[in-house]
Amino acid sequence: MNDMDSGALTETIIGCVYTVANTLGNGFLEKVYENAFAHELRKKDLKVEQQRPISVHYDSVVVGEYLADLLVDERVLVELKAVKALEDIHKAQCLHYLKTTGKELCLLIN
Repeated sequence: MNDMDSGALTETIIGCVYTVANTLGNGFLEKVYENAFAHELRKKDLKVEQQRPISVHYDSVVVGEYLADLLVDERVLVELKAVKALEDIHKAQCLHYLKTTGKELCLLIN
C-alpha cells in the first residue's frame, strides 16, 4: 500500500483521470477508459484492482454481488461512467459501495 495520505492519493487519481480523458477524448466504451485509467494509476506505482467484487450481506447471507470498477491502493473505490450526464442512481451506487465495503472514499467519474 502506498504511503500517500488520502488527499494526495485522491489528487493523483484525479490527475490520472484528466490524463486519460485528454488523451482518449469522448466516445469510447467504459471498459476502454477503465483499462487506460488503471494503466495510468499503475504507472504511478499504485495498486489497482479492476472489477473488484463487492458482496452485500443480510443476516449473514450474501444477498447481492456487484463489481466496483476499480479499487485503488486498497482505500479508494472508483466508479467510472461513460454517460451523457450522471444521475442520482450513479451516486446511490457509490454510497451503497461505501456502506458495503466500509471504505471511506468512492470517486464517481464520468
